[in-house]
Amino acid sequence: MNILVVDDDMLVSNALKTILESDDALHVTGSGEDGEDAVRLYSELKPDVLLMDIRMKNLNGLEASRRILAAYPEARILLLTTFSDDEYIVKALKYGVKGYLLKQDYNSIIPAVKAVYMGQTVFGTEIISKIPDLLQPKNGFDYASYDIGEKEYMLITLVADGYSNREIAEKMYLSEGTVRNYLSNILEKLELRDRTQLAVFYYQHL
Repeated sequence: MNILVVDDDMLVSNALKTILESDDALHVTGSGEDGEDAVRLYSELKPDVLLMDIRMKNLNGLEASRRILAAYPEARILLLTTFSDDEYIVKALKYGVKGYLLKQDYNSIIPAVKAVYMGQTVFGTEIISKIPDLLQPKNGFDYASYDIGEKEYMLITLVADGYSNREIAEKMYLSEGTVRNYLSNILEKLELRDRTQLAVFYYQHL
């Protein structure tokens, strides 16, 4: 698995490289010092996972993530920071970033990178505990005006509760293929990219 590491502290970059390459399955294919490097190197190297700091000179990691995901929606980005900042967490979720960990959580870095590579969304324990409060409901949302039917709304609530397609299929007595079709239609109607954004959308519009 090829990983791009971007951090404005060379000591941290070297430490991350050492940690990652202690696993034979992981290879650091390149490194950069700021968000501009991240955007350029991602385009050049097309890494399997981008591991990136948030607070950096010139262009921060969140803005770099936004630009990369706009050009490459399939990008797997894992943000790594010393700051458990509420605004950062919400923006990371909205942009479609696949993970957000605190730097001091070194033992979680390799498992998190592998999980993100497999398509999972990963947030550190301290960050997960914050998410429900950050996504407090704002105002009621009229799903009907977006042509969202009763079954589709039920599926949205199950996605927001963390159920997989298989589990949703069992609960709604549907095939997994039908669930995938429903989900695809819902994302298109609400102009969202993936399940994570759908869950965020749901909690923000209760």
